[in-house]
Amino acid sequence: MPGRRLGERRYCRRTEKDGIVVVHIEANFLAQIYGSDHIAVQTAVTEIGTKSFHLAQRVIDTETQEIKCICTSIMVAFNLEKHESKPLEEEWIRAICKYEGRDLRKKK
Repeated sequence: MPGRRLGERRYCRRTEKDGIVVVHIEANFLAQIYGSDHIAVQTAVTEIGTKSFHLAQRVIDTETQEIKCICTSIMVAFNLEKHESKPLEEEWIRAICKYEGRDLRKKK
């Protein structure tokens, strides 16, 4: 799973009224991380729905490649003015699929 930077502005364009919120997160901590450890978080989008997308993440020690933590989460597109979920912009879906190198849309 190559490292990803989902929050980067080049990844998806956001407006002041649109946001992305975490609605579910699950983490398994496998090994202790010390302040002297060199770590990285690897993130990939694994599935895209109408209003949400799923992430898989892991924290690794960059020197030993030991996996320290595995996490899955579900993110939802959110209208910050109306305080409700909203469909993902087609532009976002296309950008995420292009970045990940495959079509991640849920098959109906």
